[in-house]
Amino acid sequence: MSTRDLVLSALFAAIIVALGILPPITLGFIPVPITAQSLGVMMAGVVLGARRGAIAVLIVLVLVAIGLPVLSGGRGGLAAFAAPTTGFLVGWLFAAFATGYIAERLVKAEQSGLVQTVGFFLASAIGGIVVLYAFGIAYLAFAAGIGFQQAFVGSMAFIPGDVIKAFVAALAGRAVMAGYPLLPART
Repeated sequence: MSTRDLVLSALFAAIIVALGILPPITLGFIPVPITAQSLGVMMAGVVLGARRGAIAVLIVLVLVAIGLPVLSGGRGGLAAFAAPTTGFLVGWLFAAFATGYIAERLVKAEQSGLVQTVGFFLASAIGGIVVLYAFGIAYLAFAAGIGFQQAFVGSMAFIPGDVIKAFVAALAGRAVMAGYPLLPART
């Protein structure tokens, strides 16, 4: 890993942490808060690619594990990994990787801006919503003892906000691609 890769990963880890400053919104019927940090996870994938995006999220998870209050609402410590929402937290790692992996394959520098934006949106939606929810809902159903169907239906309330986040991540990915491409080139 080059120094540049490490710096970019640390920068996006800081962005994910900074997005945690925004207060979480809880809906009441499911113990999962709405946070802006999942936007940072999607942006890390589309801007940095699979490997560096996943490393950025891994840095955040290590900071959480050692007790720093870097999650939304000032949460941190090992207790964050013992909550019903742990699946979403662990799912960030796989979501960033999947988002970056898909973006690396769908988006090319020679494509038009619209095609790039659509590619980034698809990568964010698949990686940042489908993959993240697969981990989060499965663990939520297990940890909260509410059953998979109830966890799935309860989590659907978050989809509209996450689609907006995927769109914002796509716009950010396109802006970076146009000005200073960081997405690893595939040969």
